[in-house]
Amino acid sequence: MTPAAHAVLDVSALNMNLEVARSLAPRAKVMAVIKANGYGHGLLRIAKSLCHADAFAVARVDEGILLREAGIRQRISILEGFTRYEELELLRRYQLEPVVHAEPQIQIIESASAKDTLRIWLKLDSGMHRLGFYPQEYLSAYRRLNQCAIVHKPIALMTHLANADQLNDSTTEMQIEQFHQVTAGLQGQRSIANSAGILAWSNSHCDWVRPGLMLYGVSPFSGSSGIDHALKPVMTLQSRLLAVKQLQPGDAVGYGGEWTSSRTMSMGIVAIGYGDGYPRSVVTGTPVLINNIQVPIVGRVSMDMVTVDLSDCPDAKIGDPVVLWGGKLPVETVSSFAKTVPYTLLCGVTQRVRIIEEQQNSLVGRRSANVMAGEQWVK
Repeated sequence: MTPAAHAVLDVSALNMNLEVARSLAPRAKVMAVIKANGYGHGLLRIAKSLCHADAFAVARVDEGILLREAGIRQRISILEGFTRYEELELLRRYQLEPVVHAEPQIQIIESASAKDTLRIWLKLDSGMHRLGFYPQEYLSAYRRLNQCAIVHKPIALMTHLANADQLNDSTTEMQIEQFHQVTAGLQGQRSIANSAGILAWSNSHCDWVRPGLMLYGVSPFSGSSGIDHALKPVMTLQSRLLAVKQLQPGDAVGYGGEWTSSRTMSMGIVAIGYGDGYPRSVVTGTPVLINNIQVPIVGRVSMDMVTVDLSDCPDAKIGDPVVLWGGKLPVETVSSFAKTVPYTLLCGVTQRVRIIEEQQNSLVGRRSANVMAGEQWVK
């Protein structure tokens, strides 16, 4: 039996969105970013579904090991790199490709014996001011690493865009120009573009592009949704009506009673809450869909329930389906009411939410569903 709170994943949409990235950057290879448990969709599930990606990127060494032990054969980049010699040995054993972004990492590499070669990505801090070597340090780092027998040649070169989702911000052009200036004359494949770079900054398309959010059908730009960029959302978060109550004028609803009914009205209680990952920060008026009719949340989100005004959906009854985001209600819309970004909603779906995979069956023209356990790391 499918529990009330569940998420339906259209895994066929992943490869549709991958093809959008390829069409926008046709000369580039695609490194699919699947960190943070595949942006909340399940790390292994997403990797296996994106079997046509040229490579994958995750944040941490343990994520890369999980992929290798699950049989993933593509190249895998570790975006946070490593901090200890023991991690370097794991990187070599599992053929993972760390991002080198700090002096101590170079020292560890220089101290390592040349048993096996290691592919690395040398990161330039072109303006993000988070990870990476400053422009005046970059050439020296490149030369030192180029002298290490353990390092596979040529070294791959990369940077990360800080403001690419802000279309009128000149920072992105400055970052791209600085990357090209600093790396001019150096051998090695290059990578700049994230999802926003792929969609809006064609001059950031190099040998590799690194789509993340767009693979899941979500726009990186404020004020737009994935469908505006020919993307198809992968996740639909759903539940059911748990109860329907009649309110009288003056009835206060939920913890703190911060919302009070001003009239006689019908209210629905939906079986989902912040314990499932639905954001507690959403405000009264945030939309949900009941039987494809948009109705507003009223009152405070609790751990297991949210309450909604059923005035525009008077025929709603216990057991009716509720969409919290997905389909006609983009996650981008919900995130705006929560005063956050879509990433936090997708990554915040908790382990008690059942995952149901749904994929278009091209042979019979129907959709098939596969109900998966709530534990997402091993699926």
